[in-house]
Parts: sequence; C-alpha cells; structure tokens
Amino acid sequence: MLGNSLRRRDRHGNPISRRNFLELGAPLLGLGLADMLRLRAEASESGRTTPRKSLIVFWTHGGMSQQDTYDMKPDAPPEYRGPYRPVATSAPGVHITERFPQQTRVMHHLSVVRSVHHGNGIHAPSAHWMQTGYFGPTLARNAPQKPSFGSVISRSLGSRSPEMPPYVTIPKSEAFGYQGSVYLGKAYNPFEVGADPNADGFVVPNLALPEGLSLDNVQDRRELLKRFDTLRQDIDATGGLSGLSGFKGQALEMVSGDRVRDAFDISAESPQLRDRYGRHQYGQSALLARRLVEAGSTCVTVNTGYWDHHDNIHPNLEKHLPPLDAAIAALVEDLETRGMLDDVLIYCAGEFGRTPLINGHAGRDHWPNCFSVLLGGGGLKGGQLVGASEPRGGDVKNRPTTPQDVLATIYRVLGIPLTLHFPDSSGRPTSIVGAGKPIGELI
Repeated sequence: MLGNSLRRRDRHGNPISRRNFLELGAPLLGLGLADMLRLRAEASESGRTTPRKSLIVFWTHGGMSQQDTYDMKPDAPPEYRGPYRPVATSAPGVHITERFPQQTRVMHHLSVVRSVHHGNGIHAPSAHWMQTGYFGPTLARNAPQKPSFGSVISRSLGSRSPEMPPYVTIPKSEAFGYQGSVYLGKAYNPFEVGADPNADGFVVPNLALPEGLSLDNVQDRRELLKRFDTLRQDIDATGGLSGLSGFKGQALEMVSGDRVRDAFDISAESPQLRDRYGRHQYGQSALLARRLVEAGSTCVTVNTGYWDHHDNIHPNLEKHLPPLDAAIAALVEDLETRGMLDDVLIYCAGEFGRTPLINGHAGRDHWPNCFSVLLGGGGLKGGQLVGASEPRGGDVKNRPTTPQDVLATIYRVLGIPLTLHFPDSSGRPTSIVGAGKPIGELI
C-alpha cells in the first residue's frame, strides 16, 4: 500500500500512483538537474583532486582590437594606431589604452600576452580554437568538435562545494555553441544564468521553481521522496532508480537550498561595491562571478558584448571599453581585499584580434595573425608583457604563443594534469591541450 504522503491527486483530480509519480513527480522535482548531478558523479575521474583555485573569464565575443587596448602602436601612422593614446600603469614599462584608466591601477597584478596567433580569420572556427584549443568547425559544419575549457575544468575538478554548479556562464553561453561539453557529456555543460545581473529584480530562471510549486511544496516532496525510497526495490527491481533520492536531493538543494540561492543573490552586496563594479551588465556579471567562485564554483565565464566592429570601431568601442575596464579593475581589487586573488585566475580573450589597418568604413576587420590576451591572479606573475607584435601589429615579432599554450597555462594554474586525455566521440583518447605548453614567463 502507498503511504498517505503518496496518496496525492494530479491537477485533474486523479490519484497519483507509483507510475504516475515516476511520470509526473520526477519532472516536477527537476529530474534534468538531478540527472546532471548523477552523470557528473558517474563520470568522475579516479584520482580527481579537490580544486583550490577558480577561473573567471571575460569572453569578448567577436574579437577585441588589440591596437586600441593592450598593444598600442603610438608611433604608427594614424590609420594604424587609431585615436587612443597609451598611458602608464602600476606595472613598470607596461602601457595600455587611455580608455582603461581603472586597470592602470591594477596592472601589477595582470599580464598581457601580445603574441597569440592562430590560422583562421572566421568567427566560428576561431572561437572554437580559442575555447577548445583545437581547430574544428568550418563554414559548412559549425557544430562543436571538442569540449570547451570550461567543460574540461568541470569534468576534471568539479566544484569546491557540492551544491554549487562547477561551470557557469553569465548571462548565457555564447552564440556559436563552443562553451559546451560535446563528448564529455551533458553533465559538464555550463549552468547558464539566463538573465542580466544588472536588470531590476534580477532572478535566475534556472533556479526558479516550476509554476504551481512553492518552497512548502518542495519541502513536502522531500518527505515524499523519503517515503518513496522505501518502495524502490518493488518499483524498480533492475536498479534503474539507484541513487534517485540522493541526486534528487542535491537538485532540490540547488533549487530550494540557501547556499546556491545566496550565491546568486547579488542584491546582498553593498550599493557602494556594486557601483565600483559598474551598474551595467559587464560590472554586475563580474561581481556575480566573484560571488559564485567564492561560494564554490570553479569556472565562471562572463560573456560580454559583441566586439565585431567592421564599421566605426571607435564609437562602438566607447560603449564597451569603459564598462569592461571597471569590471576587471573592480574584480581585481575586490579579490585582493578578500584575500582571494592568488586563488582566482582572471582571463580576458576573444576569438582573434582586429586588423592593424583601419578599413574604409572606419572599422577593423578580423585578424588572427597576432593579438593579445589578458591573464592575472591565480598566483601568476603580474605586470608582465609576454611576446611582442611587429611595429604596426601585423604579425608576431617574438615569442609566438598558441591557443593551446594559453589553455595549458590555465590548466596548470588550476592543477589539471596536462597529460590528461578523454575519449572523443569515436572513443579515441584525445589530449586536452595537444602540443600546448604553459607560458613559462607567467608561472
């Protein structure tokens, strides 16, 4: 006989049987989330270490101009250098754009690699290259071929707190779809916030209860699960429901528990700190990222605005550079104040840079031959310039660096073995970094 707690009726007034519970109750309790937790546990690597460090990424979708930001060319002709001038920073010998005045205060904590390059000038293949370490998609086949570095981190390390999602994208994953897990399994896809943290009344849709459920309902269903657990052998003699209540409990805890909800509650921060980060999507996303890694997430990617400025690049950059500047600088200072800077790696990059020569539409086009990425915190050396571009920024002058080298540096900082391989979709062991080597000047 079913216990009293199982003698429920559905919305049509019919009694809920054991079978009904499996068909109706499980989805109401967030089975997809529970499945993700279960799959993550089943795929855990033997010897996995508990992560101590975390990563916060600023992804500049579309490609940020290095000549207007971190690799200024003040001696080049105007059609190359653009209107911005370089300014000195807190790191001796390091100059960056005048449109990053707040970052000038913290550049002794940050380093710029000015010699990153790869061989493709199309958005999709380049985004795949930078986010997975591998060339893959073409114009005829845009589907992701390899897992993103965020998914590799999620699979390799998990989170530092069992309730927290290890890998999060804010406000959502980028449009090309290359921030996912591919053959690592859906359990290692990012948890998408799904909303702008700067919006009034910001809530996380993916943590909202289904319509018609309240926290009281969920608490009642917890009790229902406990009673249902005693019937498991009768209902599922094959063991197909093994672990349901445990992983269901974790899913319920994410949806209704205090830890995860508190981590996403950006309104708990002081108005003064929120102002320092900036009352815009960039700033509030960075602040939310700090809250998430502080609570136990391991990799948080902030997907910023669209930087593909083929026309009128400098008026467009005026919309992006100040908020990005405030977000990065405030994050560095906030992490330092909290004693977290050595444990949180900061990374800013896009799929490529922009052409040295400004085109006839006052814009810059795609340029993979040589561009810059920003790295800092995480115990890396700050105030460093690694590599250099030629006088007009066309090609690498010295110390060429590949996307795999950048990812190898990130993995090394996080404590992920560079010898790690995962079976791809054909079952062949595939390296997470290929021939990539950590950037020694920063380690």
